[in-house]
Amino acid sequence: MKTVILDWATMCFNSDLSPEIFKEFGDISVFQLTSPNCVAERIGNAEIVLCNKVQITKEIMDKCSDLRYIGLFATGFNNIDIEYAARKGITVCNAGQYSTDAVAQQVFAYILDFCCRIRSYDSIVRKGEWEKAECFSYFPISTAELKGKTLSIIGFGSIGKRTAAIGNAFGMRVLVNTRTVPENCPYDVCDLDTVVKNADFLTLHCPLTNETKSMINADFLSKMKHSAVLINTSRGAVVNEQDLADALNSKRLAMAYLDVLEKEPMSPDTPLKHAENCVITPHTSWSAHETRIRLLNIVRENIRCWINGIPQNKVN
Repeated sequence: MKTVILDWATMCFNSDLSPEIFKEFGDISVFQLTSPNCVAERIGNAEIVLCNKVQITKEIMDKCSDLRYIGLFATGFNNIDIEYAARKGITVCNAGQYSTDAVAQQVFAYILDFCCRIRSYDSIVRKGEWEKAECFSYFPISTAELKGKTLSIIGFGSIGKRTAAIGNAFGMRVLVNTRTVPENCPYDVCDLDTVVKNADFLTLHCPLTNETKSMINADFLSKMKHSAVLINTSRGAVVNEQDLADALNSKRLAMAYLDVLEKEPMSPDTPLKHAENCVITPHTSWSAHETRIRLLNIVRENIRCWINGIPQNKVN
C-alpha cells in the first residue's frame, strides 16, 4: 500500500521523531506541510493518508479514488468531511487520549505559576533585591497554597478527569460541569453558574460546538470572582477574545493562561496579545516528546487494526 503524510512538520521539531515507523505498511511519501491547492495532487493514488490539520474535503476525496483510510495525528477531526468519507467507504480514525497526562500537567504548571510566583521571584533576585533585604527571607510578592482553593472544571473527559484527580491530590475542592452526569463521580457535579461563581481556578476541557463557541464571554466572565484565574487548553474559539481582554484590562479577572487561540498561529490582531495578566503559550500542552511518541504509536496501531478488519478509534 502507498501512504502519504501531508503535514509532518506539525509532529516533530528538529527531526526529533521519524516517520519511518509507517514503512511497515508499504511505500511512504512525507511532506512537511501541504497547502490546500496541493492536497489532491500529493495524495494521488495513495490508499492511506495521515495528517493533523490539512483539510480533506468532498472534492479532495472525489479526486483521489484510491483513498481508503484517513488517519489523524490529533483527537479533533473537524478538518475531515467524515460523513462524505463514510459514504465513500473511507475509514477515518483519530488518536484519542494520547495527551491526557501532558495537558493536565500543563494546567497545573499554570496554576503553580500563579500561586508560587517563581518567575517573579527569580526576576527580583536577578535584579539584586534579595541582596539588599534586611531579613533572610524576602517575600514582597504574595503567594498562595492550593489546599482549600476551588478548582472548577468544565468538561469531564479524560483530561478533565485527570485534572480533577491532580487537584484533589493538592487538597483542592473540585467542582465539575459536564453535559452528561458521570456515574459515581467523586467530585461535586454542578450547574454552570455554580462552577463559574465559586471558581478560584476555572479550567476548560470541553469540545468546540455550537453551544460552546464564545461561551466565555462578557456575561460569563462577570460571574467570576475578581481574584479568579481562567485556563484554556481546549479550543480557542470557546473564548470571546475581546471580552476576555476587556475583563483582564479592567481587572475583572486576576489572570488568564491560554494555550489555544481562535486563530492559530496567533494573529497579531488578537486583543489578548497585549492584555494585562495574560499568559499565552503557542499550543504546546500536547507536545511533550513522550506524548508525541505515544501519538505516533496510536496512529500506527490504528492502521494495523484497520488492515486487520477491526478498526479502532473510528470516528465515522
